[in-house]
Amino acid sequence: MVSGKVGVRQVRKMKEKISKEEYDGGILIGSGFSYSAKKEARAKGIEIIESSKIPSFNIFEHDLVPKHEILSKEEAEELLKKHHINPYQLPHIKRTDPAIFLIGAKPGDIIKITRKSPTAGIYVTYRYVV
Repeated sequence: MVSGKVGVRQVRKMKEKISKEEYDGGILIGSGFSYSAKKEARAKGIEIIESSKIPSFNIFEHDLVPKHEILSKEEAEELLKKHHINPYQLPHIKRTDPAIFLIGAKPGDIIKITRKSPTAGIYVTYRYVV
């Protein structure tokens, strides 16, 4: 019987391919993952994505979704120095947020969000990915 879930065997094959081709990492996308496959992927540094969590349309084309950008290390340092703060003092945004997921941000990244406002014109805010 086939469950349709990604198992440890596929994760190990992916790790072999990453090592053989000398890639930095990899992403496995599937309809479901066994507990063991998730555990193995975390240990091997492989990102896993369940296809049901991928939006079926481009959310950035919607009027109510503002522009999201990952700040470079230099930009982040400059921002933190300018405001005399640590990253964790910024408002948090979860890694599972659809916009964060789609731009590929990782925990520890700082996101610049640019919104259009009828009163302020353009409003920029920052979030720390957790």
